[in-house]
Amino acid sequence: METIVFDIGETLVRDDRYWASWANWLGVPPHTLSALVGAAVVQGRDSADALSMLRPDMDVAEASHARAAAGRGEHLDESDLYPDVRPALAELRSLGARVVVAGNGTVRAGELLRALDLPADLVVTSDEWGVAKPDPEFFARVLEVSGADPRSTLYVGDHPAGDLFPAKSSGLRAAHIRRGACGYWWADHPDVVETADFRINTLTELPALLNKAPDAPEPPRPRALRAL
Repeated sequence: METIVFDIGETLVRDDRYWASWANWLGVPPHTLSALVGAAVVQGRDSADALSMLRPDMDVAEASHARAAAGRGEHLDESDLYPDVRPALAELRSLGARVVVAGNGTVRAGELLRALDLPADLVVTSDEWGVAKPDPEFFARVLEVSGADPRSTLYVGDHPAGDLFPAKSSGLRAAHIRRGACGYWWADHPDVVETADFRINTLTELPALLNKAPDAPEPPRPRALRAL
């Protein structure tokens, strides 16, 4: 592997603060919204659908703008990173790998991430690119910035439908991390087991795996999960 590309939410960054802030804005206990996030994950839906479960008539984009205008918009600091992020990214770079952070997120999220000065060669979000996962064009952009052959580029993420399957369909290698609600729930699903080149529990497992990518031909990959 020459280039390692990382998803953002629940791969590098904990989503605790994000969901707690939404719960506070909507006036519900954080555990209530967390439970609905879990329900959406189990059903194979986007975790953001939890907001619609609480407020079916709410325009999420408008509500996000309202939160920002009220001074309660996105926030990100060192405490939001998983503890293995800096050591794993730093070790990968020390081994000569190009490290890229590219995931779904706002322009503001990209600014906040870059302000953390992560040991990465590039940090970019979907809104900055104008295309979001799982759109194949997102992964085409990943390959543009990778600087390496697709089979020498590894995409790391927690969401099978958003990260693993579309990355593999685009010709990249892919690692699924058992992290966050989605990562834990789908970790042992047969489609994930079959599709992932690597299945990891921590980012610090990656350096030892760099030279162990399988060479077997790739079978057809599913594009959506079947709920368990």
